Amino acid sequence: MTTSHSVRVERVAEGRYLARNDSGASIPIGGESAFSPVELLLAAIGGCTAVDTDVATSRRAEPTSFVVTVSGDKVSDEETGNRMKNLTVTFSVEFPEGEQGDQARAILPRTVALSHNKLCTVSRTVELGTPVRTIIE
Repeated sequence: MTTSHSVRVERVAEGRYLARNDSGASIPIGGESAFSPVELLLAAIGGCTAVDTDVATSRRAEPTSFVVTVSGDKVSDEETGNRMKNLTVTFSVEFPEGEQGDQARAILPRTVALSHNKLCTVSRTVELGTPVRTIIE
């Protein structure tokens, strides 16, 4: 199954842009109080795997704390160009005491692994790699 997705990025001022999706949501990019493109990549990886994991675990118990931190090192290399390496996704999740919390804790490692290995489109695309083509209209 294939579904198309797109966003539109418009320049709003020098070094500042606004990304918009088809449903009307927007995210500022650049500037002092907005995400950089690299931070958006990290957020996309974290958001994708967080959603996958939260859906499965919260069926058992509502988390009392759910934080996903994504980090990495930006490398600037003359031969290979700019890229990220050492990408790490860290889950810090807590569930309430009791049987439902125990069930959620028990499936957490499996759901994180399933997201990483199969479900998270963003991290799977980064890991597997895919060509990006550019077009000038």
